[in-house]
Amino acid sequence: MIRPHGGKLVNRLATGEKAVELEAEAARLPAVPLDAFEMSDLEMLAIGAFSPLEGFMTGADFEAVVREKRLANGLPWTLPVTLAVSSDRAAMLSQGSRAALADGEGRRLGVLTIEDIFRWDRQEEARHIFKTTEAAHPGVQYVYSRGEVYLGGPIELFHRPSGRFSEYRLEPADTRRIFEERGWKTVVGFQTRNPVHRAHEYIQKTALETVDGLLLHPIAGETKSDDVSLEVRLRCYEALLENYYPKDRVVLALNPASMRYAGPREAIFHALVRKNFGCTHFIVGRDHAGVGGYYGPYDAQKIFEEFDAAELGITPLFFEHTFYCRACEGIASPKTCGHDKDSRIILSGTQVRNLLREGGQLPREFTRPEVAAILQQAFEPQEA
Repeated sequence: MIRPHGGKLVNRLATGEKAVELEAEAARLPAVPLDAFEMSDLEMLAIGAFSPLEGFMTGADFEAVVREKRLANGLPWTLPVTLAVSSDRAAMLSQGSRAALADGEGRRLGVLTIEDIFRWDRQEEARHIFKTTEAAHPGVQYVYSRGEVYLGGPIELFHRPSGRFSEYRLEPADTRRIFEERGWKTVVGFQTRNPVHRAHEYIQKTALETVDGLLLHPIAGETKSDDVSLEVRLRCYEALLENYYPKDRVVLALNPASMRYAGPREAIFHALVRKNFGCTHFIVGRDHAGVGGYYGPYDAQKIFEEFDAAELGITPLFFEHTFYCRACEGIASPKTCGHDKDSRIILSGTQVRNLLREGGQLPREFTRPEVAAILQQAFEPQEA
């Protein structure tokens, strides 16, 4: 089994008497409210998906990640994992103290040991992480909306945030156990925030020709408001796996993380997270984790050249943009198809959503009919 990033799978979930003690302590501590994005990060930290991180980043790790794409100890890590508060709230806290971590309804879920309280230029953070300071970028917009001060330090969770579809909310320890029970030595991870269409299916099955198993690992945290809902996406995945995949070679599990839309940096980040879940390989396609026109179509693949393969410890599988070619009568890519663009059926996520809203039919060449039916039903106008 592949080792977690940093060598050890972190577990910050308290159970039994320890959980009872922490909950009692949290009731006496000042509370720090977390937004939905921070809640997903809290869960990822607690279950070890962000190993080797044990909590929200201190200033030293944060600055190293922003400027160097590494933690302060030199280990590759490309995106900040931070907890933001207002200046007023920060003034009530002190370095070395402890605070309760609460959800949007005020329910206390865990405890933070405050090792650092620091400020950072938010425009500078946006420029490094997202390659833009434009507020139109959803990741930048979120950074600008947060408090001015960051709290860093290890967390302990005594109550895991409640999430839907619990049967799919597998921890890294769970997926690793499943892979081992199935005898899988090589596993490829696939990141998605959209329903899987025929081109995705082609990429996954091509990868499956070379490895033992596939982890289909959709994002379950925050995404853009116009993205397809998690419930609908899960129904699409279930229909696809039931009808078109070998059941003994695929595991469907949710990734509780939220989307950053950080393009190249997020591709590395996604790979390291899947390494923690037990994947040995990770699929990186065209414009991975991109949004708008902020990144080049293959920047997310080029960034892997900045790291030594051994220090990442997971093998990226790069794929060209794939599509259905009418002349080839099958899924192809620019590497395998010599026909002109008029022969290719390519639909963006925006085009798919617009077509569905207008009551149109998704082509069979673009997506499987079972998936198309689920999407069409989801986009039907609701009666008043």
